Amino acid sequence: LNWKKERVGEVDLPAEVFEYPYRRHLVWEVVKAYRAGQRAGTHKTKVRSEVSGSGKKPFRQKGTGRARQGGGRPPIHRHGGTAHGPVPRSYAQDVSVGEKKNALKAVLSRRAAEERIVVIDRLELDSHRTKELRDAIGALGIEGKALFVDSRDNANLLRASRNVKTWKIVDPLAVNAHDVLAHSTLVLSKQALARVVQNLGGE
Repeated sequence: LNWKKERVGEVDLPAEVFEYPYRRHLVWEVVKAYRAGQRAGTHKTKVRSEVSGSGKKPFRQKGTGRARQGGGRPPIHRHGGTAHGPVPRSYAQDVSVGEKKNALKAVLSRRAAEERIVVIDRLELDSHRTKELRDAIGALGIEGKALFVDSRDNANLLRASRNVKTWKIVDPLAVNAHDVLAHSTLVLSKQALARVVQNLGGE
């Protein structure tokens, strides 16, 4: 289609990419790994050696009738250190390139079966204004969350879509299963579709 929803050509969707069986567990593993990789892992609490305070023994060991104490910084005290608290770490999970590609083919096949893939001849815009892009998307009948796939060099599309939280622009080489599942409609330029198919091993 073009921006006016006029049919201007046809594209072939290769079966090896767009008729791939939906392997639910594989998709779950890949999406889980993607979400885990988004975590910063910068959480940190101080242990008893890092909190401020003296390490002096508060009273003698025996003869007071109180429980023995070795200082003011153990975890049992107020303002003491934290025992077994979180420390900075990476949440990254190992997922092979083949698994990522197969999961992407699975979700693309589902979107194709649901007829939620829209191929535009060219996604270039004459203006960077959000209103014009919103009007164009409305004319295509696209509602809700939409994932646009086109080159990062398309500056007008990037700028026009920044103010709308339900839209996301990704490069053809950055398409992933998580983003496809998170958006109800997939909008690709004809050139971007060819790059995605080539990256997934389609003809």
